[in-house]
Amino acid sequence: MALCYQYQLPVLPLDRPVPKHVLSRRGAISFSSSSSLFGCANPRVLSQTFTNSSNLWIPSSGWEERFLERRGAISYESSDQTALYIRMLGDVRVRSRAGFQPERRDSHPYVDFRLLHLSPESGELASARKIRRLLSFQRYFRSAHLFCGVTPLNSLSILDDNYNGQAMRMLEKDGNWNFDIFLFDRLTNGNSLVTLTFHLFKYHGLIEHFHLDSVKLRRFLVMVQEDYHRNNPYHNAVHAADVTQAMHCFLKETKLATSFSPWDVLLGLLAAMTHDMDHPGVNQPFLIKTNHYLASLYKNISVLENHHWRSAVCVLQESKLFSHLAVEEIYQMESQLGSLILATDITRQNEFLSQFRTHLDRSDLCLDEASHRHFMLQIALKCADISNPCRPWELSKQWSEKVTQEFFHQGDIEREHKLDISQLCDRRTETVANIQIGFITYVAKPLFVEWSRFSNTTLSQTMLGHLSLNNASWKGLLQEQSQGGDDTDFI
Repeated sequence: MALCYQYQLPVLPLDRPVPKHVLSRRGAISFSSSSSLFGCANPRVLSQTFTNSSNLWIPSSGWEERFLERRGAISYESSDQTALYIRMLGDVRVRSRAGFQPERRDSHPYVDFRLLHLSPESGELASARKIRRLLSFQRYFRSAHLFCGVTPLNSLSILDDNYNGQAMRMLEKDGNWNFDIFLFDRLTNGNSLVTLTFHLFKYHGLIEHFHLDSVKLRRFLVMVQEDYHRNNPYHNAVHAADVTQAMHCFLKETKLATSFSPWDVLLGLLAAMTHDMDHPGVNQPFLIKTNHYLASLYKNISVLENHHWRSAVCVLQESKLFSHLAVEEIYQMESQLGSLILATDITRQNEFLSQFRTHLDRSDLCLDEASHRHFMLQIALKCADISNPCRPWELSKQWSEKVTQEFFHQGDIEREHKLDISQLCDRRTETVANIQIGFITYVAKPLFVEWSRFSNTTLSQTMLGHLSLNNASWKGLLQEQSQGGDDTDFI
């Protein structure tokens, strides 16, 4: 049975010799002749097709010396012909047995400022991806002049002036819980994650405190944003920007703001923006039931979260954003970043909720201790990640529809290929309303009730208020649907 999936999810058994035609691509993609899913009758033809489409040439022999790798994919030691030897690498190109050269295909390893003055129509850029990144840098540096009140001589567009102004006015209310991330994403031409996070780094004084290079920071943010799949209805860069904005709101709460160090704030923002990097748009049970190699690699435990973490670490290493820090500090940052991202695994919800409730019952949370501050960062990130039901109805409803669309798309694939349909993914039995009612009742509300015990502020009461109103709205819609008897209109 062959399964052609739009994200080209990889399947690579760990108990067989590595075939010579294996081809790795962006987002941990690989193909294997032994794949029963995500393959085809002739994998060599499939591999050739993708090779041609990506402007790459893989020789038929000696592949182990010229193997192109992407972040989150796997590498093979040329002396070991089995896939049992697997290492997660940050974007590298394996050029020879001598070692690895850090490189990211179709990217700018170094920023050549002369490129910022090139016209997109000049034809001097080789690929569409380079053009997108060039324009992103152009928008950034031009915006920097606008924000300082200096209008550049060669203006790109009068409309851009207007949009930049509106985006900046929105950023003045970056801590407003009613922040419309969808509008902000339109105003920034799809660069909400880059624009918002760069602003928050400046707002919290992280650039000065950690002596960050602004160009490296910008490049890092662009790389992170590009590694989110735009065709995902929900798990995309806009969701990451929304979670980052929510994390910023929590970091401004009095208890956290007076206790957290710049290091804590840095980790919180980094974890929020990278927590779903390279998400394939399907959940962990889907990866397990299709024998996805990531499921085997991580032994079916926090598969996606482990991949998000390692993808984030790879981008950090490639961008060299923190290359000036001591090795010990970098290692600590990567480790704590992983601890935060792994905490977003929804299967660990009760574990963290129980710990949080126990701390509150005993009143033994001491934010002077680094371990307790880190635990509260984990809780804050979990709250930010599932905060959609706590937003105003107009925003919450959009997020609910998007996540349900992603669920149903997975269910359609599972039905088409006669797989067991995952929970909440069957459009024939589920609706947006009953999914959201269940999520609010059993996941969101218990966590946010405990958060309000920890931080009983205007923000926490606002979130609980929206949560109750949204739950009532979904119940009203569900009742209308049951009375009308028309499922399709409601879905």
